Amino acid sequence: MKVRIVFLISVLAAIQLNAQNNIALLKQKIKAASDAIESQCIEWRRDLHQHPELGNHEFRTSKIVADFLKSLGMEVKEGIAKTGVVGILRGGSPGPCIALRADMDGLPITEKSNVPFASKERSIYNGQEVGVMHACGHDSHVAIMMSVAKVLSDMKKDLKGTVKFIFQPAEEGPPEGEEGGAKLMVKEGVMDDPKVDAVFGLHIWSSLEAGKIYYKPGSFMASSDWFSIKVKGKGSHGASPWQGVDPIVVSAQIIESLQTIVSRQSELTKAPVIITVGKIEGGVRSNIIPDDCTMYGTIRTLDPKMQSKVHEKIRRTVTNIAEASGATAEVVIDTKTLVTYNDPGLVTKMLPSLQTAAGKDNVIESEWQTGAEDFSYYGTKAPAFFFFLGGMPKGMDPQKAPPHHTSEFYIDESGFKTGIMAFCDLVVDYMNMK
Repeated sequence: MKVRIVFLISVLAAIQLNAQNNIALLKQKIKAASDAIESQCIEWRRDLHQHPELGNHEFRTSKIVADFLKSLGMEVKEGIAKTGVVGILRGGSPGPCIALRADMDGLPITEKSNVPFASKERSIYNGQEVGVMHACGHDSHVAIMMSVAKVLSDMKKDLKGTVKFIFQPAEEGPPEGEEGGAKLMVKEGVMDDPKVDAVFGLHIWSSLEAGKIYYKPGSFMASSDWFSIKVKGKGSHGASPWQGVDPIVVSAQIIESLQTIVSRQSELTKAPVIITVGKIEGGVRSNIIPDDCTMYGTIRTLDPKMQSKVHEKIRRTVTNIAEASGATAEVVIDTKTLVTYNDPGLVTKMLPSLQTAAGKDNVIESEWQTGAEDFSYYGTKAPAFFFFLGGMPKGMDPQKAPPHHTSEFYIDESGFKTGIMAFCDLVVDYMNMK
């Protein structure tokens, strides 16, 4: 009996060792393939950077993506959420379905960087002619994901499961009056047929050194709510304000009081809260008190319960201040994204994959990020893990790195290979987990 037990243990150990050797061999293939495709990845990125397209209008980009995925022999679905593309790669044996996501849209910004492949594109945004630029790195995301698609398709017989490549439009938001982005992708069933078991995404980060990765378990990036507050008063001559109700003065009181919701009414030791008023419209002349004044802003929270409480407190504060002055106010809050939440169990399991791709010392746990990402919607359908990939030149002061959403935004392409390996390692490791 003891001999049989020892024999079984030996057999199991041999099987486990063989599996480990197979995974190690796959990782070697991934590294070699990532090295080989790096220059093509950079070429794709530069072409996409020269030809950016706004949300829900990524026609050229989506055609390039769809044609390439088809050339790899994948099942390709087009026209999802306006211009989205999904490629399905089925491995050589059964297993889980893993989704990888890349966003494709540019921003209404005129590029001022001096790279030779700078964008000269123009388009119409909300009725105005604007420059168009990849000022957030989505061109990098598409190029990296196309590279991953090539690497994994070349080794599909070794894959245990299915990979779903999601190329998403309108992450920055769809045109006014339209649906779009991840929310619409999910609504149209992108996480189903086949059902996704885990979803991964990355974002290039201009103030993180190339080759490094930021991650955080749990709440990582903030929810994004946009609000408008219209204060209705009573117009009067600027020389006799007592004859009216000044909506501009009421608006000023509201703006100051909104900040007390942050500083005095929110449990900031639990998670950050930000309320920003970014635009005010009211009045036409210096000596005329107008009938109304409207302000616009954004709310950022990193906890869904706090998000709900902040909404309630904003409505109460605005209403009471307006009424105290004899005015009325209308509050409209529109949720653009949810909190980007990284499933803690998934992060724990997959962290070694990122460390293999980037090196253990280059994978760093981050603080909360108050920027927002609509990747959050995929996390409502499957465990999700979203991380940042460094795009800053090595040795540069992060304070001097051109920020995202600016005309001088710049990305060092030397970190793309790390992103390719990270996605591929995540897929292979997840598929081989017991």
